[in-house]
Amino acid sequence: MAMREQPCPYRIIDDFGGAFSMGCFAGCIFYFLKGMSFAPKKERFFGGIQLLKRRAPILGGSFALWGGLFSITDCTLMHLRNKQDYFNPIIAGAFTGGFLAIRAGTRIALRNAIFGGIILGFIQLAEVGMLKMQMREEMRRMQQQQQQQMQEMQEMMAMQVQQPTSKKQQPKVEKY
Repeated sequence: MAMREQPCPYRIIDDFGGAFSMGCFAGCIFYFLKGMSFAPKKERFFGGIQLLKRRAPILGGSFALWGGLFSITDCTLMHLRNKQDYFNPIIAGAFTGGFLAIRAGTRIALRNAIFGGIILGFIQLAEVGMLKMQMREEMRRMQQQQQQQMQEMQEMMAMQVQQPTSKKQQPKVEKY
């Protein structure tokens, strides 16, 4: 539940593109190394480039499909439930995992749905842990700041007490 996400209609498009880019990047690295390892000795670089060009966009498309379906489901849940909490992404991950595996049969789809929900549950758990850690750090920093301000205030008050206050000279009134 990131607080800086775009509103839902734009977030879906953004997640499609971001997931495609992430998949292509990961595919470039993976398929280049795989192509190099399976190519003949003198053609390793060329073999890596060839496999990269053939397979990286496919992996990018798979990532985009997963990311887009996840965002659509998450936004739909947000709209139907009228709240954004930690359960929406978990449910969306389970639905996405199951839906994308439905062609393999209901048993595999159910297994992938459970796996998707568990993975997103761990991600949400890590996010909650990070938020709590950040809040604790922020509270500690604020307490230190308050203690420092209090100490400065006490020092100023002590200095005022130590300095003798000079009496203001009152105008002399002449008596006739």
